[in-house]
Amino acid sequence: MYLPPHNGSIGVFDSGIGGLSVANAICGLLPRDSLLYVSDNHHAPYGARTDREVLAFSRQITDFLLSAGVKLVVVACNTATSIAIDGLREAYPDVPFVGLEPAVKPAADGRHIGVMATAVTLRSSRYQSLKERYLTDRPVWESPCTGLVERIEAFGAGSPAVRDYLAELFREADSLDTVVLGCTHYPLVIEDIRAALPPGVNVIDPSGAAARQVQRLLEKRGLLVSEPTDPARYDFYCTGGSAPLQRTLHALPALNTGRRWVVPYLGLK
Repeated sequence: MYLPPHNGSIGVFDSGIGGLSVANAICGLLPRDSLLYVSDNHHAPYGARTDREVLAFSRQITDFLLSAGVKLVVVACNTATSIAIDGLREAYPDVPFVGLEPAVKPAADGRHIGVMATAVTLRSSRYQSLKERYLTDRPVWESPCTGLVERIEAFGAGSPAVRDYLAELFREADSLDTVVLGCTHYPLVIEDIRAALPPGVNVIDPSGAAARQVQRLLEKRGLLVSEPTDPARYDFYCTGGSAPLQRTLHALPALNTGRRWVVPYLGLK
């Protein structure tokens, strides 16, 4: 498998296309930095996998990204963050990692909170700790959104499959004023989510916060690109087929304009 050198790039991985929401926020904030993205769609969704499997997949992808020369790894998946990021930091102590957690803290201004996340994220100690710290005094509606990730991967934003699913999902939720997107796939269909909710509901997308954390870590370590010798390049690898990623990139102009390679069937097992 040909791997273009990515010395000094930012590495990003997810179980599928969801991490593109984070990659898009990063390239908007840090347009001089190149990106190397891995979509592990062969093993998606991670929410249906065991903890041991998710950790193994995360280790293998991190090895791949580091072998290409990336300077920082973004675990652009709430499930993988919940399960694997502590182990990754222990295994690679010199590598800066940025993970994704449900944006519970900014939701604390609301009174009727909804959290959309995978079952793995909802039962994780990381999420439970955040909920206890910031939302302990109010009811929280939670949904594992079973099947939503697969619909987003297969059909994309604006599709009847996604819109009908969301309309049915929110029939179960009463009087929400704030909804937390606890999976990186969900910001890709944020307009569909807003359309399924009453007007004025605050929908919290964590992608921008993750991008700002990437910026802070790179600044702290003196790793921000100041004077690039070449234009930023964005390369994308998939462990399965590339059709969902290709379709989604066309809806993300900043990423799509700078993309160079889209490589399907990366040889990870």
